[in-house]
Amino acid sequence: MFFLAVGISHKTSDMTVREKFYLSPAEKELVLNRLRLEEGVSEALVMSTCNRTEIYAVMRDLDTGRLVRALCNVKKIVYSDKLSGFFYQYHQETAVRHLLSVTAGLDSLVLGEKQILGQVRQAVEVSRAADMLGRFTNILFNTALRTGKKARTETSISAGGSSVSWAAVKKAEQFWGTLSGKSVLIIGAGKMSELAADDLKRRGVGKLYIMNRTPENGEDLAQKFHGTAVSFWAIKDVLSDVDVCICSAGAPHYLIEPDLVQEAVVGRDRDLLMIDISMPRNINPGVASVAGVTLVGIDDLQQVISRCAQERLEAVYQVEKIITRKTEEFFAKLSAAKFAGKCFVS
Repeated sequence: MFFLAVGISHKTSDMTVREKFYLSPAEKELVLNRLRLEEGVSEALVMSTCNRTEIYAVMRDLDTGRLVRALCNVKKIVYSDKLSGFFYQYHQETAVRHLLSVTAGLDSLVLGEKQILGQVRQAVEVSRAADMLGRFTNILFNTALRTGKKARTETSISAGGSSVSWAAVKKAEQFWGTLSGKSVLIIGAGKMSELAADDLKRRGVGKLYIMNRTPENGEDLAQKFHGTAVSFWAIKDVLSDVDVCICSAGAPHYLIEPDLVQEAVVGRDRDLLMIDISMPRNINPGVASVAGVTLVGIDDLQQVISRCAQERLEAVYQVEKIITRKTEEFFAKLSAAKFAGKCFVS
């Protein structure tokens, strides 16, 4: 048997390609169900975030194309050699080291991000529920999660801001010079929105509006950060009033179109900054053409991140040593479990 990893990420494609492979919770289950029916696939785990979609699998052969085709089938995308060029493919020990690098935050858009650990845990639970988490992947992903924790507690890899939401708030602060007294609309009430709201309040924003498709969740988040929950029906009026809009809604389609924004900015005497950190994107890219509006996407945040990452970069060498040590420990556990040869044949 072989251990394989395939994926597409911010390192191999831009948002226009990457968002096509984003998997909703239901789609993750569909991919796992399809892989369960594949002859020769004994274990599998699927992960999908704003920066990556990956499949890890234990298989009888090295046909990583089978994994990509399963993903394409669920997403109803025609598989092609050109398309496969956006995917990285790792085998055996290289695949193990890649996974450990992911959980340690070395492969993230924001070096050392903390959210990936929770996303990996969730992926493990989904795989377990689909009866696709076997003995090998259970040991491996436990090792990966411990590696991620160790990297963050023993090094400065997560020093300072370490999330996409932090980068979005930092970008807004750079755009305006200060966020003190500014008014901000957050669309969405998930974890990224909560992190953004917390960061915004610490930077002294004035009015904070929370808009969410489930009103109760929006109200809870607004109450937690002394903001105001608003309805989607009021989106044009709210956009007319705010200085910044951060969208992290996670809807499967665009929520904000150019015509809406065009109407909202009529008569404004200041610019409107809109930042879309959703996957797939929830703000139509055409909004960037509206006069008086600046639209920023996830990929546009790289410059902000690069300026603030020096301290974390200095910790990379330490994290690499942790990954090497944990990789060795993992293979030692396999030997002790007496099935290393079954999963890593020559």
